[in-house]
Amino acid sequence: MLYTAFIFGLISSLHCIGMCGPIAMMLPVSVNNPVKKVIQIMVYHAGRLTSYATLGFLFGLLGRGLYLAGVQQRISIVVGVLMIAVALVPEKIFARYNFSRPIYKLISKVKTNLGQQFKRKTPDALFTIGLFNGLLPCGLVYAALFGAIAMQNVGLSTVYMLLYGLGTVPLMSAVVYVTNFLSFPFRNKLQKVVPLVTVVIGVLFVLRGMDLNIAYISPSNVQLFVQAAANCHK
Repeated sequence: MLYTAFIFGLISSLHCIGMCGPIAMMLPVSVNNPVKKVIQIMVYHAGRLTSYATLGFLFGLLGRGLYLAGVQQRISIVVGVLMIAVALVPEKIFARYNFSRPIYKLISKVKTNLGQQFKRKTPDALFTIGLFNGLLPCGLVYAALFGAIAMQNVGLSTVYMLLYGLGTVPLMSAVVYVTNFLSFPFRNKLQKVVPLVTVVIGVLFVLRGMDLNIAYISPSNVQLFVQAAANCHK
């Protein structure tokens, strides 16, 4: 299921260029030195990937606890349903229920510090911008975190979110170079693909938890037991 993370990130970047694209366009990168500019953009992405990997690790701890409790396949089904819900439920409805409200003050501080970093052009500022950017609330990041929870292993959860972040890198990098990379109407058309892909990935997670004995897609309880035993011997 790790491969779905990169694909999801790649498709999610169509949404990212609309939500986080302005941040990328405003990056304090070099205008006259192409090599330096590339390095600065990579430093920014390194910050984003660090945030995603850290979130993957933290949510992986939760997923590992559920795995040890023996409910991993049911969790996979729940995760798949949640991902499908994120894709199909209108964003306006989610906006009515601010899931970030319990940590509103923290998010507010992140946004404030993010704004301050744009005044600087040092490598640590670019890394910090990426770090804060990765912590901003985003429905698709939440969906990716659902996938990380279902990985059953802290390391795999971390890698899952890292691959998700890597999937967003190409388009988010292109935005820095071409501010009019995609017209608004065309971008809206492309964003319609995002829910479709999210639903497909959600369905894969549901199938994964249904014990259909399909290799790589829906492993049986026996296969999971063998895998768990192998991990213990390692």
